[in-house]
Amino acid sequence: MPKTAFKNKALESALFARRVYFSVFVIVMMIAMLLGNLYFLQVTQYQDYQTRSNDNRIKVIPSAPPRGLIFDRNGVLLAENQPEFSLEIIPEQVTDLKQTVQELTTLLGLDPQNIPRLLDEARHTRKFNPLTLAEQLNEEQVAKFSVNQYRFPGCNIEAYLKRNYPYTDVLTHALGYVARINVKDLQQLEKDGKLNNYAATHDIGKQGVEKYYEDQLHGQAGYQEVEVNNKGRVLRTLKFQPPVAGQDLYLGIDIKLQKRAYELMQGRKGGILMMDPRDGSILAFVSAPSYDPNIFVRGVTSKEYAALLKDPNRPLINRISQGGYAPASTVKPLLAIMGLNEGAITPYYRYFGGATFQIPGTARKFRDWRRGGHGWLDVYRAIEVSADTFFYDMAYRVGIDKIHEYMTQFGFGQYSGIDIKEESKGILPSREWKQKRHRQPWFQGDTISVGIGQGYWTSTLLQLARAHSILTQHGRIITPHIGMAFGSGEKQQLITPAEQEPIAVKDDSYWGVALEGMYLVNNGPEGSGRRAFAGTPYKAGGKSGTAQVVGMKENQRYDAKKLKVEHRDNALFVTFAPYDNPTVVCAIILENAGGGGKNAAPIARAMLDAYLLGKYDDGIKNDEAAAH
Repeated sequence: MPKTAFKNKALESALFARRVYFSVFVIVMMIAMLLGNLYFLQVTQYQDYQTRSNDNRIKVIPSAPPRGLIFDRNGVLLAENQPEFSLEIIPEQVTDLKQTVQELTTLLGLDPQNIPRLLDEARHTRKFNPLTLAEQLNEEQVAKFSVNQYRFPGCNIEAYLKRNYPYTDVLTHALGYVARINVKDLQQLEKDGKLNNYAATHDIGKQGVEKYYEDQLHGQAGYQEVEVNNKGRVLRTLKFQPPVAGQDLYLGIDIKLQKRAYELMQGRKGGILMMDPRDGSILAFVSAPSYDPNIFVRGVTSKEYAALLKDPNRPLINRISQGGYAPASTVKPLLAIMGLNEGAITPYYRYFGGATFQIPGTARKFRDWRRGGHGWLDVYRAIEVSADTFFYDMAYRVGIDKIHEYMTQFGFGQYSGIDIKEESKGILPSREWKQKRHRQPWFQGDTISVGIGQGYWTSTLLQLARAHSILTQHGRIITPHIGMAFGSGEKQQLITPAEQEPIAVKDDSYWGVALEGMYLVNNGPEGSGRRAFAGTPYKAGGKSGTAQVVGMKENQRYDAKKLKVEHRDNALFVTFAPYDNPTVVCAIILENAGGGGKNAAPIARAMLDAYLLGKYDDGIKNDEAAAH
């Protein structure tokens, strides 16, 4: 029987060869993939993975920069950084943490409630990370610990800087304050791309110049690069970049004038603003009542904040830049400029000022503040005696459109541009404004009230001072500013205020007409400021204002005794000096105080005496003249 072949050597060899080739191909491909991946990791992604590796062993620790100091114009320190002390414990270096904490609490007189808090923190943090047992230690506590430190290994006093305002509530509304960074602040910092610069910072400017100049005052954060082990323990410092301290800020405020204004406003509600009309620098900035900003630095309690919010005197409101008041008769010199430039009056124009004014064809009578009127008036005497009927007539003939146009140029109804964020625009009424606000057309009677600074018109004290500064400078417009310079010594960098296009008038003598009228207010035989400014070795111009808080009926006479205190008239006074070359403008508002000439003018006199004569005593004369 023939033998049958069970193997085909040729086929088997071919199959074996194919399998070998396939295996070699797979191996080669795997090696290629491995090499490719190795190249990708070691070459292409080298920098990325090196960074990741370094992050595992190199830690960046930010360090906060010292905040810039704030000084007055003469170099007096207004905002400082005081050292604060905290007691910190490193658990791994303490034999018995609970006992150590108890002994330190007894030794330093700390709050016993801190004990369970710290023990709980110790259970949830790494043992080599320091824990804070107490903050804001006083000098006595620091001294006691220093003497007994040998008994407490692993415990240390750490120092840090905290903002402090030595003049407490004297400068609050100008300086503002810093406080702890909140969620809203963090979101804004991230949006502005500044978050990294605040990695080690706890506080940020919240109001006033502290907020406005935050970027300059804060400085630049520093950092340490340290090597850590796999547990996060610091092994060594690799690099140290020191922080750059914030710039020091010099203000235009004179602390002596500021304190004088503060003293004059004690027991009152209102504000005093003094500025140099030549450069717009603020010399004194007092809103009363005020509050101590240091409570916000240390962390205001809910009880303290609730008390400020519920205070009927509203100390949180900045009455200089946020308070809206009817400017009343203080704007009559400005309206006179408008009347002269529009040809409604001339320096020689004569008007008989009776007891009332009526719009032709109407029955309503608008009263003058003086029952019998003032008789024959020119523009000079109209400003001196504050004749309402003179300005009723002029406003009626010029019209609301022109009034709005001119007063806008003087800054009413506009932000002044001052270097604080807390500012209101006030209300400068117009046809469009009334239609939008009240859905009513503008009536001629509305214009009459606006003609004496009443009606819908509201202004801030800042706007009023700025407008009169423009007047003293014959139309030159300079932005008011609290900040004066950065740096110190010869390296100071002056803050240059913005200057706008000046107000143009047809004849420059018109400015002199208004200023002479204001001169008569303080020096004429009928001026409301004549008694307050009697006997001054300098000559000053001024204008009083008595602003109604509640409306009066046509035949109703004002009687303060029959009104609630909050419904009584506001007293205003604006003054400048010296008359021939004004270097200072001062604006006063006293809420619910009555007549401006009687109540606000003596305070204005006291401020000018302080500025021009260096007199800081409390002697204030009362003016018994008419209060308009």
